[in-house]
Amino acid sequence: MTKKTALITGAGGGLGHAAAERLLMHGWKVFAADISLDLLRSSTHDPDVVPIVMDVTDRESVERAYDAVASHSTRLDGLVNFAGIIGVGSLTDIPEERLARILDVNVMGTYRVNKQFLPMVEAAGGRIVNISSETGWQSAAPFNGPYAMSKHAIEAYSTALRRELALLGVKVITIQPGPFRTSMVEGIERAFTQAEAETPKFARVIGKLKKLAAKQINSAHDPDILAQVVHEALTVKRPSPVYSVKPDRLRSSLERLPLRAVDQVYVTVLRRANKS
Repeated sequence: MTKKTALITGAGGGLGHAAAERLLMHGWKVFAADISLDLLRSSTHDPDVVPIVMDVTDRESVERAYDAVASHSTRLDGLVNFAGIIGVGSLTDIPEERLARILDVNVMGTYRVNKQFLPMVEAAGGRIVNISSETGWQSAAPFNGPYAMSKHAIEAYSTALRRELALLGVKVITIQPGPFRTSMVEGIERAFTQAEAETPKFARVIGKLKKLAAKQINSAHDPDILAQVVHEALTVKRPSPVYSVKPDRLRSSLERLPLRAVDQVYVTVLRRANKS
């Protein structure tokens, strides 16, 4: 029997790698894509893994990746978009080029890959999985605006794409992970340090928030939990359009409050952090 095939972007990272491992366990052939071969070395031990170098911000790189996959297969049963970067900072002070980079990787990168590889997915009657975040459905937290902007955009993009591609028989699924143990979560403290240096007027409060954000690593979940959801999204007969996976309980509970109340909670927390 012909193996099912999947392309996973960001496969060198914790979540993308876990998803690749989970699919391999179930007999899939995986095209593991990331920006460099060094990031993919841990994924190349299995003969059913084909490493693909792809920079999702570079259209020509995406086209070369397409040619590389096409040399092995004309069909993709699954396309999973994990490629992404974190981005925090004041929306009044973040350098324009850094904000543009966050949006280019997280939003336009997903768009480029899906557009390029759609013919292969359509040929297989396959599925596209876009990785959003709990941030994608929650109201944006202060100083998390750059990342929230990108994930809110992914939510809108995925919804519209799901409704369009239903006409072609291609299912589009959105997955919204909470905190998981990945290099992205581990980089939160570094991201806040960078943001702190960029904004004199908010440096003190961002410095305090950095200590709180770093604690998220301790509550992060096992990446295989999310990998199992990816496998389900690709294989069950009627996948959910959206999967919310292990969202942070505190932030989720805030969303049940009236918007003005949420605003007040954030203002109170920030004022206390600024005074302490």
